[in-house]
Amino acid sequence: MAFTALEMLAEAGQLDREIILLLNSEEEVGSPASRPITEKLAQECSAVYVLEPAQGLAYKTSRKGTGNWRLAVEGLAAHAGVDFTRGRSAILELGRLIDKVSSWTDLKRGGEKGTTVNVGVIGGGTKSNVIPAEAWAEVDVRVARRADGPRMEKRFAELKPTPKSGCLLTVEGGINRPPMERTRGTVKLFRQAQKLAAELGWELTEAGTGGASDGNFTSALGVATLDGMGAVGEGAHATHESVLLEHIAPRTALLAGMLAG
Repeated sequence: MAFTALEMLAEAGQLDREIILLLNSEEEVGSPASRPITEKLAQECSAVYVLEPAQGLAYKTSRKGTGNWRLAVEGLAAHAGVDFTRGRSAILELGRLIDKVSSWTDLKRGGEKGTTVNVGVIGGGTKSNVIPAEAWAEVDVRVARRADGPRMEKRFAELKPTPKSGCLLTVEGGINRPPMERTRGTVKLFRQAQKLAAELGWELTEAGTGGASDGNFTSALGVATLDGMGAVGEGAHATHESVLLEHIAPRTALLAGMLAG
């Protein structure tokens, strides 16, 4: 879509400004290497258009921020039959911690279903007849407001094991992407896109999403950012993930119109 939109503008003699096209292959893992490049280039631009998939048919004007943490519990191994009371179960303590961090979910905080804490992966133990000496969990956190990022980081930093558990706890991680909030600059871009879409004969709507993109980085820098300008599809991250072909041409035309400015 990006290449075609640029080609359309070139053929029409309307490429009268510098347009930077940045392709990033590691966005799904947090953009650890590309983030500085993205932020540097964004600060040279008047606007950022993110060709992530649409939210339904809508452009995305806000996104949640994301954070990732790992909780590692160290207990004491012992024979489950012979020395049960001598053991210190890392799994049992991890279960308590999972219950605690999960209680930090607040669906009313910040809109768009608020702050969520999801323990998505866990592991630990060796055999059923051994008190487990090790256990760990990976935690996904989503926040709708920038102020909630430091608040969650403080909560995880202050997390402690139950005093009587006899276990040790190591906490690693933090906020990876700040929220992309619905700023005036983003709304202005969306209104422009909405007007162009109407001229093309279709209605464009806006939406927020719990997913994050590199648009979170650029918006946090104060650069007007409009997201979800790519293909329309279904089944994101599922085996039936697909693109709906009938929407490609009109959305590419809209993208070209936005680039022409």
